[in-house]
Amino acid sequence: MTSKGFDLGGVIVATPMFYKEDSSAPAGLAVDYDRYAEHCDWLISNGCRGVGPNGSLGEYSSLTDEERRRVVQVAVEAVGGRGLVVAGVHGAGWHQARHWAELAKADGADGVLALPPILYRASDEEVVDHYRHIAEAGLPMMVYNNPFDTKVDLVPELVARLAEIDEVVAIKEFSTDVRRAFAIRELCDIDVIAGADDVLLELMVDGAVGWFAGFPNTFPAESVEIYEHMVAGRYEQARELYKQLVAVFRWDSRTEFVQAIKLGMDMVGRFGGPCRPPRGPLTPAHEKQVRAAMERAISGIAALSAEAV
Repeated sequence: MTSKGFDLGGVIVATPMFYKEDSSAPAGLAVDYDRYAEHCDWLISNGCRGVGPNGSLGEYSSLTDEERRRVVQVAVEAVGGRGLVVAGVHGAGWHQARHWAELAKADGADGVLALPPILYRASDEEVVDHYRHIAEAGLPMMVYNNPFDTKVDLVPELVARLAEIDEVVAIKEFSTDVRRAFAIRELCDIDVIAGADDVLLELMVDGAVGWFAGFPNTFPAESVEIYEHMVAGRYEQARELYKQLVAVFRWDSRTEFVQAIKLGMDMVGRFGGPCRPPRGPLTPAHEKQVRAAMERAISGIAALSAEAV
């Protein structure tokens, strides 16, 4: 935990969004709030530290304003104080992102996750200004470095400037450059949170204290077990379980990660379901690859469980 005192340790799961057919809803798909609430409860019941509504995995950009706010309210209600709700407040400009942060605070979220300005390649000064204004909402903030989607790279020197903002307590590191963990901690007192599922072990060895994750939607208990092994220094046990899952974890860093995670959920008996536009179904080739990785993961976990008996 940083000296700022807000603990983001544990497995916080970026939650997907679930839909049901409704011809009157956008793209013929209405948000299924009941299924979403049940899923949040299931994640917490499986040992996850919290949930992250309205991230990219939650298709925030495909939701109406009313839906986007209600998703946070449902998450808060479903978690019921048993864990954290860290709401995505991404926006093209700080006035939009701060608006979502203010609503998240009013609706009981514990913290927010914020990208740099989306749809615009902002300068360093614009990035700092963006986060300073979001901070005015008054909630602890995890900044989100995703240079692939935003085209803005929060390099360690820029992170150090953002860490001067009182509300900025952590960074979700999704650059996949595991060298960033040491570099960031050398420059500032801010928690590094593993943001890409397939570099979890490397980042935690280098000092990441939490995991803001995608595929724990499919394997929550196993993901929590990996995390707890790493915290306790049981690296061999963590590695043995991790290597059963890492092939499917790699899809967390692919363009089709939302569809891949939803398919994975379908394959383990959960409901993943369709996506709203612009996301369409996986191509046959991608679906075959995801299914193969998932089948290896499922059989590998089953084999480990049999050995433990």
